[in-house]
Amino acid sequence: MLIQEIIAKKRDGLVLTDGQIGCMVQGIHSGEVSDSQLGAFAMAVFMRGMSMPERVSLTQHMMHSGRVLRWQDMQLDGPVVDKHSTGGVGDKISLILAPIVAACGAYVPMISGRGLGHTGGTLDKLESLEGYNPYPNETQFKRLVQEVGCAIIGQTDDLAPADRRFYATRDVTATVESIDLITASILSKKLAAGLDGLVMDVKTGNGAFAAEYDMAYALAQSISQVAEGAGVPSHCLITDMNQVLGHSVGNAVEVQECIDCLMNPKQAEPRMRQLTLQLAAHMLQIGGIGSDIDSSFALAEQALFSGRAAEVFARMCREMGVHGAILQTDVFAAMPVNAPVLATHSGYVNAMDTHMIGMAMVAIGAGRRVATDQIDHGLGLTQVVPIGAYVEAGQPLAMAHTRNQEQQHVLQKALQQSLLVSEQQPVDNPIVYETIMAGGHPQ
Repeated sequence: MLIQEIIAKKRDGLVLTDGQIGCMVQGIHSGEVSDSQLGAFAMAVFMRGMSMPERVSLTQHMMHSGRVLRWQDMQLDGPVVDKHSTGGVGDKISLILAPIVAACGAYVPMISGRGLGHTGGTLDKLESLEGYNPYPNETQFKRLVQEVGCAIIGQTDDLAPADRRFYATRDVTATVESIDLITASILSKKLAAGLDGLVMDVKTGNGAFAAEYDMAYALAQSISQVAEGAGVPSHCLITDMNQVLGHSVGNAVEVQECIDCLMNPKQAEPRMRQLTLQLAAHMLQIGGIGSDIDSSFALAEQALFSGRAAEVFARMCREMGVHGAILQTDVFAAMPVNAPVLATHSGYVNAMDTHMIGMAMVAIGAGRRVATDQIDHGLGLTQVVPIGAYVEAGQPLAMAHTRNQEQQHVLQKALQQSLLVSEQQPVDNPIVYETIMAGGHPQ
């Protein structure tokens, strides 16, 4: 069948066969499908949607468009599991989570991306560490996972390469917001890592890609069902992103917060710690290390509070090229301008425009507008007050760390506009709204 016939079939709302989807993906990867044809196909899917079997087929064909990791030859004595987040502001959890899960006996080959738009990227945070090499070869990567228990690296060109071209086209054809295509894009890359189980953190709220709850719920259902259809058990947690996760935003500042949490978890920001342990519990349960969520949570908590997770993190960083005693080193160095953002009046922090905070960080150079932008790892916010906190007029809402007064002004203005302070005490949102298991059933 010709490519234009496949496009026409989907344009007319008909269901594509596995062979037709495979032909399309092969053409995307080889270049046989032109940019205009790919854009037309993306729009046809966006407008007409895909059935669940079509989503599974698209995911699997994109996954197999490049290298798929195999772990059988490594003779690992535990499950291979991973977590993926749809992204948020201050979302630094992977740096704490992977070592916790590894300390409990699982193996975590975490392939992460860079930040784009208002959301931060795990890879950017780790590159705040001098010497960290996020691109080991496959042999080195597998050895690191086997010996350390986890390794966080960047996506290479040979993992799901069809998705890279497909996503670039979606980005310029207004077809990014498709549940069908988002599902295939996320899972094709994650499943190429050869996982036994996957836990998804689907964020919703004003700082999330899926700002509306209905979209987050639909995405969680889709990912859970498609992953299961591809043979990989999945749990999808729908979590809150109506405020900064943790109390810092940036790159080096977030790495420092992660190290502080690993070294002194009792002092960690409670919502960040709770979500990290919840995600770890699901990873351990889905991998069969814990019999249920409660016992798995207890295992994760013990790994964090005993210091074993901190040791795993330090070893991972050392093996990835970081020199020195990472747990005793201040990753974040003070910027030339460090100043508090002061509340203009007294009251409770009632709401937070998290998206505005993320975009302010992009505006000063701590994030990216386009993928080719260079970022300044040292810029950041610390001590961001959470929703529900009471502040007096003149007390800090956050500390802003910049290189000049112009950047300082941007952050000062953004924080004062984005944090709503009023006499009314807000009702706390739960950190986890619900969990979608395989088949789309809530828990």
